[in-house]
Amino acid sequence: MKIRFAVAPGSGAQDDVRISAFADALEASGFDGVWLSDVPLAPVLDPLLGLALIAGRTRRLRLGANVVPLGRNPFLLAKELAQLDRLCDGRLLLSFVPGLDHPGEREVLGVDGATRGAVLEEVLGLVRRWWAGEAVGHRSVRWSFPAVTAVARPVQDPLEVWLGGRGPKALERVGRIADGWLGAAITPEEARVAREHIQQSAATAGREVDPEHFGLSIPYARATPDPALLRGLLARRPEIDPLALVPVGAPALRELILGHIDAGLSKFVVRPAAAVTSWENEVDWLSDAILDLQT
Repeated sequence: MKIRFAVAPGSGAQDDVRISAFADALEASGFDGVWLSDVPLAPVLDPLLGLALIAGRTRRLRLGANVVPLGRNPFLLAKELAQLDRLCDGRLLLSFVPGLDHPGEREVLGVDGATRGAVLEEVLGLVRRWWAGEAVGHRSVRWSFPAVTAVARPVQDPLEVWLGGRGPKALERVGRIADGWLGAAITPEEARVAREHIQQSAATAGREVDPEHFGLSIPYARATPDPALLRGLLARRPEIDPLALVPVGAPALRELILGHIDAGLSKFVVRPAAAVTSWENEVDWLSDAILDLQT
């Protein structure tokens, strides 16, 4: 099983100077990739813009993004992602997420009253058909397209899309239609159960999810984390000590990752819980902490 690490900027790297420093430090390291997240109602850089910038500064790194497809025109999204995969010569990694459901988010994205999972599935089905070169005619309550063929196709064939989530419906969806799973805010034992649920769902659907396509996003703190972060995690998972999900210090981060490896996970996105002042320093610290686990 190939263990791979990507690094996300967390709360930092929101302008061209900081994201360039982030990309340069990771490109010079041994880490496998970088990862950006789409948070529509937060002042963070759109991941497609950020990865386009990083693509021009790097040659080695895999470029990953959590993308919220809700609120985006599926045809244009398929075009943008295909062109981004071409800009980075096939280094793009994707996870589609339904958003964080912040107050007002559904209204802003134009999906108020809609089932987010159903919208996500509809978009994923459409973009895959366009990436495959099909002429897609489609009509639903949300979108209407004549029989139109994509104007751009990705380098990767297929361009894989992973999904997240930890509830039964989300895990069933991963097994039924996704290429992999990127979880979050979950313990190693919960990850083991989630992986088994996904594999069973895939078997029921007559398909298989690659055993190496199970991953997790992990926030970490080098020192005591921000109390606001812990309160947020406690609100999401009141039954679990937040420090079980946010390791503090290199030994705790390493121990948590090893627990998830034992649970069958092999792809990890680690992100600092605090703003980073020097990415060279942060990457050096992370390298000493976990990089020897990468295979």
